[in-house]
Amino acid sequence: MPIVAQSTETADWVSRFADEVIEESERRAPGKATSPASPPVVVVASGLSPSGPIHLGNLREVMTPHLVADEIRRRGYQVRHLISWDDYDRYRKVPNGVEGVDESWAEHIGKPLTSVPAPKGSEYRNWAEHFKAAMIASLGELGVEFDGISQTEQYTSGVYRDQILHAMKHRGEIDAVLDQYRTKKKDPAPELKHQKQKQRKPVNEAELEAADGPGATEEDDGSSGAGEYFPYKLYCGGCGTDFTTVTSYDDETTELAYTCTVASCCFSETVLLSEFNRGKLVWKVDWPMRWAYEGVVFEPSGVDHSSPGSSFQVGGQIVGLFGGKQPIGPAYAFVGISGIAKMSSSKGGVPTPADALKIMEPQILRWLYARRKPNQSFKIAFDQEIQRLYDEWDRLEAKVKDGSAVPGDIAAYTRAASTAAGELPGTLRPLPYRTLASVADITGGQQDQTLRILSDLDPANPLSSLDEARPRYDKAEAWITTQVPADQRTIVRDEPDTELLGSLDETSRESLRLLLDSLDDHWSLGGLTHLVYGVPKIQAGFSAAATPKELPAEIKTAQRAFFALLYQLLVSKDTGPRLPTLLLAVGADRVRRRLGAAT
Repeated sequence: MPIVAQSTETADWVSRFADEVIEESERRAPGKATSPASPPVVVVASGLSPSGPIHLGNLREVMTPHLVADEIRRRGYQVRHLISWDDYDRYRKVPNGVEGVDESWAEHIGKPLTSVPAPKGSEYRNWAEHFKAAMIASLGELGVEFDGISQTEQYTSGVYRDQILHAMKHRGEIDAVLDQYRTKKKDPAPELKHQKQKQRKPVNEAELEAADGPGATEEDDGSSGAGEYFPYKLYCGGCGTDFTTVTSYDDETTELAYTCTVASCCFSETVLLSEFNRGKLVWKVDWPMRWAYEGVVFEPSGVDHSSPGSSFQVGGQIVGLFGGKQPIGPAYAFVGISGIAKMSSSKGGVPTPADALKIMEPQILRWLYARRKPNQSFKIAFDQEIQRLYDEWDRLEAKVKDGSAVPGDIAAYTRAASTAAGELPGTLRPLPYRTLASVADITGGQQDQTLRILSDLDPANPLSSLDEARPRYDKAEAWITTQVPADQRTIVRDEPDTELLGSLDETSRESLRLLLDSLDDHWSLGGLTHLVYGVPKIQAGFSAAATPKELPAEIKTAQRAFFALLYQLLVSKDTGPRLPTLLLAVGADRVRRRLGAAT
């Protein structure tokens, strides 16, 4: 069976990458990848560091290869999506805004993430497991199929021992590649520099951390000791940190000596690297080593990893030393939220996939990543824009079902709503999100009241249970309770505003009478929508069914004034939830009591 490709007119970005990945697999394993009946396993990869909350920007690192892998699976090929948990990375800094964490965690800076205690109150055994767990749960809800690899387990079990020895043997070649991109050339008298390092008073962990600066872990390219470059960092046998310096290494015996620079430790040790498992390759060497070891064909990278001299570009020159090839894959743009251009978990309080899934269904979150090319940035709204997003999704779903959607939109919808394994669980009766949010706001989450109101939306087809509106209702309720400020919540008046009612002119009183006289006959969402927009039309001598083209511009002004009056009488504000929804929520009897004194 030949490669299954779509025409350029109908293919979306996911299909085009799937074509490229299958073709690349064929080049790497001639004669095998062209047939799903006996293909090699196509390997795509992601990498995540559980150094803190794994945020929605990091999710693009997973969703991009997931969508491509899923498309390849749909075509009948075997795919393995690896997620490398970089949990053997050093603990770089104490992140802000993490519950159960204080400045005492600074004493663990420089240790592997799996050697750092989890936040207070956590059920997990260490820092890395705590933050991995939340992401794993979210990926399960999103329908992401993957194989997780703990780099702590890989390194400490000796899986990469041959690769480490190989890198150390070829350290001169690696150093030459890296040196092309270093902004500061090495000291021409390295032995003198080493002497100065030995004479200098060791600094404490916090100062070293500050010296590392942002992103040091991701872009670290190794260190020099005894005038020589080494692409390997050891974790100290005394204090457990990576503030270590290699002082000698013998390629023949693999005997390695190192010393710790932490003032309170100063531990020294000589080990056989052929038997030693307490260290790791530096990032710019570790990444290409893994490409070769796992046979990765496709892996995207953030734009910060794709600039000249950065880890992805340099890795392409180093991977050949390990007998591998650089993966293909795009540089993906950043994900923003509520006006933040770039998300950074080090700032604290940055939303995670779990936060997003509290207020939106998995299909919607998948859609945000599927509908934009990787090089296009986008924002995820936690504010009122989420209502517009859901309206857009519902319109798309309707077009897909009636056959009027364009191919690109159909592809994005399909990838959002399902995977190769089948449809994602959805809401049986997907009522408008903004309506559900308004009802949850007005009722304060009272389920019997909520069911009554939602059943009144369509009296001919009422809900038999709130479960029919779940999980969308739960997401909308969570949005109201967690994202909408208290001063923006809707509180229905307990008593009529007699002062305002007594001050109304005859035109305003008539508008209220027209509304109340027709209330029972229009008691549904559609009926009340027609009624509240129709009252000002009738007052101006037009039919309630008259279209905007048939009406003078003054009607819009009259409608806005009428709406503002109703909001003031019902919730003491000029604006609020959509009036038809608000009226349904308040109930016909309460509406009459709040408005009836003026008629």
